[in-house]
Amino acid sequence: MSPESLPAFAAQALTLLRARAPLVQSITNTVVANFTANVLLALGAAPAMVDIPREAGPFARMASGLLINLGTPVPSQAEAVMEAACAAAEAGTPWVLDPVAIGSLPVRTALAAQLLQQRPSAVRGNASEILAAAGCGAGGRGVDATASVAQAEQAAMQLASASGAVAAVSGPVDFLTDGQRQIRLANGTPLLTKVTGGGCALGSVMAAFLSLANSRAEHLPLAAAAVLVYTIAAEMAAEQVARQQQGPGSFAVQFIDRLALITAHDVLAHARVLGIERAGAASVTSSVL
Repeated sequence: MSPESLPAFAAQALTLLRARAPLVQSITNTVVANFTANVLLALGAAPAMVDIPREAGPFARMASGLLINLGTPVPSQAEAVMEAACAAAEAGTPWVLDPVAIGSLPVRTALAAQLLQQRPSAVRGNASEILAAAGCGAGGRGVDATASVAQAEQAAMQLASASGAVAAVSGPVDFLTDGQRQIRLANGTPLLTKVTGGGCALGSVMAAFLSLANSRAEHLPLAAAAVLVYTIAAEMAAEQVARQQQGPGSFAVQFIDRLALITAHDVLAHARVLGIERAGAASVTSSVL
């Protein structure tokens, strides 16, 4: 897959996702649960916030995809996420780990290390979180990154190679890798950082897209498709907010609307793929990613 063909792949994935309406279990933090559910509904997926022990595991076996977000890992939820991750690994349910604020905080850092042993399909975070997940950094300032995406690229590749997961680093230019292949995407808006859940909800969208995979080899392009759809919708919402001279509160509403209204044509027209590369090689232009 080339930089020119990835938008078409993402557009097709969006159409397929809406046709299948995947059931996405989101074990996420209490701050963003409502926003995450609304994002999934707008996109065309079905959210399920099943996050208690003895239910989380059985549900992970029947879900199309799973998000585990470590934003507020209270003891009962910490137990539930391990149960769900183990069940997903056994059942083959694709799942995404969002290691929120790991590195400087001991409980979630230890929990993330245990979860990585269950081979997530993707690990999505900011640069500081990805550095910490790879054992290459001490985390950021709470949920805020103190490192750049470029500084986290090598750590992301190490993390992907060690865990078997796609490592997705969010920032002004998003970087995704499976340890061998690298994708850089340049859509998005700073307003996503001004809305609670702007980053966290992307993990659930990634889980929805990963549910479409026929094999693990498809996880990287599908994760990239999730980022493209999400960030293009955000850009379109930001443009509407700017025209109306509004701010982050209006952006949150417009963003949900744009996720519901975004079309395959929008993805094709607005995607900015800066490059697709193999480690140590030039940009890939073959027909297979």
